[in-house]
Amino acid sequence: MKKKTRRFLVMVLMILSILSLTACGKYNSSWSATAFAHSNTSKSASMSFWKFDGTIVFKLKCKDSGKEVLKYSGKLDGKEENGTITVYYDDDGTKKELFSLKNGESVEATLDKLNEGTVHIIVETDNRCENGELEFNIE
Repeated sequence: MKKKTRRFLVMVLMILSILSLTACGKYNSSWSATAFAHSNTSKSASMSFWKFDGTIVFKLKCKDSGKEVLKYSGKLDGKEENGTITVYYDDDGTKKELFSLKNGESVEATLDKLNEGTVHIIVETDNRCENGELEFNIE
């Protein structure tokens, strides 16, 4: 009887450990990078890299629905021909494309009519991207 109880407890602990190690959020970051710097505060997020491949998620806070805007900019100046970076946002439960960049492209724009609460900025690559910079600010 003790052996079965011990096995059961070990199995429960293993399951709890696995669940605690997996992310519970809606969006998860998983990336590899070289010469990579990033920051994330409640009102701004940025990243710059020499090489980046994968997904990174930033969380910003909008405090006033309809009155705050998301200003964003980005550029991709690498030598990789096939790398594409796509940025999405989610402030209402739906993931929507904000912009996409290929080598040599840049963007600078504003998104208005944000909903109050957490604004997820999801950066995803299609193949490795090189020499990029992205910046997001809620104002």
